[in-house]
Amino acid sequence: MNSKSACFILLKGLRFHAPVGVMSQETIVGNDISIDLRIGYPFQRAMSSDNLDESLNYAEVYDIVAGVVREPVGMLERLAGKVTGKLFEVYPDITSIDIRIIKENPPMGADADGAGVEIHLINEKTEC
Repeated sequence: MNSKSACFILLKGLRFHAPVGVMSQETIVGNDISIDLRIGYPFQRAMSSDNLDESLNYAEVYDIVAGVVREPVGMLERLAGKVTGKLFEVYPDITSIDIRIIKENPPMGADADGAGVEIHLINEKTEC
């Protein structure tokens, strides 16, 4: 019997101070953001081989995300698009990405833990 599986690499609570915001002061001063990623990637071979080359190196993923986050953007939606676009570009075997970006101190006059976006993307190139 054949079985189909889904494998995911997780990066949770990545914290950055980033030049993101629609108000000019936000891109100068920056905001504290956190990013969670759930990346679908076919690492079944690594489950038996213990070979990093057959999986997705999460340290490299972190470096890519950190590089994108350094670039000023107005909206979290744009940042999510840039991060996911770069990851799909660098790793064409990614099957899906779930990304959550939270601005931890949003300038909206509310007592809140944060405000943000969450997106689920599927790589059409990897679908059967």
